[in-house]
Amino acid sequence: MTLRLWARRIAVSTASAAALVALAVPAEAATTATSASPAASTATTTAVSSADVDYDTWQKDCQAVMDQALPYLKQRIANTKPGEKQAIVFDIDNTTLETDFGFSYPQPPNQPVLEVAEYAQEHGVSLFFVTARPGIIYSVTDYNLEHVGYQVSGLYVRSFLDLFKNVAEYKTAQRADIESKGYTIIANIGNSATDLSGGHAEKTYKLPDYDGQLS
Repeated sequence: MTLRLWARRIAVSTASAAALVALAVPAEAATTATSASPAASTATTTAVSSADVDYDTWQKDCQAVMDQALPYLKQRIANTKPGEKQAIVFDIDNTTLETDFGFSYPQPPNQPVLEVAEYAQEHGVSLFFVTARPGIIYSVTDYNLEHVGYQVSGLYVRSFLDLFKNVAEYKTAQRADIESKGYTIIANIGNSATDLSGGHAEKTYKLPDYDGQLS
């Protein structure tokens, strides 16, 4: 991640924490499909490189990926096995929330992703969020997700020890933990390869990160 993006993330996190305290006082283009493994497949977008990412282009590209995801999810949910507990795992920054497009708090949702999440949660699918955000901003993150419409069944943030782990390995371990609770992860949605590698999901969908600019 570039120094510029780290600075933006720190600014957002600081603003988020301050906003939550204030509230409490009174009361990571056209798409292509590729196989991730024999048991999983990945939908992804073509790479676009630019000095600054255009918001409208980003939204269009996100919508293109979610247009692939939704028909699959509708079919998979309709074919839920008896006793099966279905789940979707999401990344947060520039996946479920518009992290790098403004500094407001709560951060607005990434609308194409929210629409897919709303369909899933309305049909009994549990939503889990696995992020590389540190545990110190767990509360502001959980509040933000719930505030904009996501029903959070579980939120995984990095502990101090997790900060020293490879991000991909850390996120894979969290999905394995979700499966250990009896869930079938029918989809994993993120905007970085580290969000999606390592298995433990029937299908993966990659949103655009434009060569790491939205990691």
